[in-house]
Amino acid sequence: MPVSPAVTSPEPATAAPPPAKTWRDSLAALWDWRVLSMLMLGFSAGLPILLIFSSLSLWLLEAGVERRAVTFFSWAALGYSFKFIWAPLVDRLPLPVLTAWLGRRRAYMLLAQMGVAGAIVGMAMTDPAAGGHTLTWMALFAVLLGFMSATQDIVIDAYRIEIARPEQQGLLSSAYIAGYRVGMIVAGAGALFLAAYWGSARGSYSYEAWQWTYLVMAATMGVGMLTTLLTPEPAVSARMSDSAPSGQHARLLAVFLASVLAFVGVFYGVGQWGGAAVAGQGPLLSLLFEAGRMALGLGAAFGVGWVLVRLGLASRMQARITWVEPVLDFFQRYGARTAWLLLALVGLYRISDIVLGVISNVFYQDMGFSKPEIAYAVKTYGVIISIAGGFLGGILATRFGVMRSLMWGAMLAAATNLAFIALAYAGHNLTLLYLIVSADNLAAGFASAAFVAFLSSLTNVSFTAVQYAIFSSLMTLLPKTLGGYSGAMVDGLGYPGFFLFTALIGVPVMALVWLAGRRLEIREPPRD
Repeated sequence: MPVSPAVTSPEPATAAPPPAKTWRDSLAALWDWRVLSMLMLGFSAGLPILLIFSSLSLWLLEAGVERRAVTFFSWAALGYSFKFIWAPLVDRLPLPVLTAWLGRRRAYMLLAQMGVAGAIVGMAMTDPAAGGHTLTWMALFAVLLGFMSATQDIVIDAYRIEIARPEQQGLLSSAYIAGYRVGMIVAGAGALFLAAYWGSARGSYSYEAWQWTYLVMAATMGVGMLTTLLTPEPAVSARMSDSAPSGQHARLLAVFLASVLAFVGVFYGVGQWGGAAVAGQGPLLSLLFEAGRMALGLGAAFGVGWVLVRLGLASRMQARITWVEPVLDFFQRYGARTAWLLLALVGLYRISDIVLGVISNVFYQDMGFSKPEIAYAVKTYGVIISIAGGFLGGILATRFGVMRSLMWGAMLAAATNLAFIALAYAGHNLTLLYLIVSADNLAAGFASAAFVAFLSSLTNVSFTAVQYAIFSSLMTLLPKTLGGYSGAMVDGLGYPGFFLFTALIGVPVMALVWLAGRRLEIREPPRD
């Protein structure tokens, strides 16, 4: 089957406004339908994640589930880390009925949102304290929620890139991030408030309270579904539909499912065989074991997929277009040297704030701040400031261009980490805490919006979903891995030395941004 021609810049679904020439134009762009729709879709994407993590953990603890079993539920969110594996299917495989009705992107978007709502309803109808197999059913619904939520992220990212030009991506990404954070607040603080209001507490568990809480959360997914139905399908997406016979799609899906089963079998089997041997042998050995276990599982998945394709279960051309072409396209468009430079930048850009963020709450407690003080300053006020920073980053990216905003974001992320040194010496100083939270969250919101706009500009709309999924998975891999050692670094360096280290590791990022700016030709809006 012929490969669809590469298109390197997205075309909007309807006539888009011209690039901003003045500050008034930049601010007026906030009311564009694309910005408002991404605000709503961001809310829909941010809602599910905490229903797997913190809110579900508290529900299970109140229900009397032992703490070890509670932590296992965090694995339900592994789909977010491996969404790039099935993102190619989202790019290529049509859905019966829905694709013909809504188009390629909106069909998957609606399916994912319905799957998220259905999984939440399934969790609501399961009482983890009932005994028997109810905890197993809760785990299955949580896994389904993680998978459908990650799928929704894949489609929304692709949709955002395809409805607007590169210079508009800053505003769209800031709106998406703002909506995402509001969704997290609703699923986090909102869910806990509802469960407490309806009478559930530790030592006084009420299944009905949590049931109604999760049913309300499922109902709020209607925001995303309504937005999906009201917004248009991107024009470029309609032209990229795959016309291969439905039998080829079914066989390709069968290969994918067989690969998934191979991964699960090897990953689980190795864990059963060697997990007990490394238990209690130290964090480094455990990390190496888990990394090897993951590598063996992925190797088995790719091996099974390759063998099945070679045996003719699926079309070799179809498999190549689905999984190989997106990666080759990236290296062919940019050349090997520039492509590796860009991947290094993607993998390192967020390293300063992510490594610090892993241990930030522990630091606040070590400085003597109470949980309510941390909740108000960091979890409430800080989120509002980060939303403002996101919109500031989006407006400036629209006004001055992606690469300039990317450099400013890298500088701010590293510089604001130094402010934590002052708090480390000052100790319990509430005024200083709010000042540092303001600076840190403003910088984080600014950098996030600029970075998402940058990632969007790198994708080819022939392979939007899979390329962006690869970028978004890569951008947290090394920072989160290094962040796992942040406690040991604090023990060795102390808090001032650790914060200085997190600032210094941001310096090479600035060099990478400068080098990338020299090599790339990203369209910049004109200035006065």
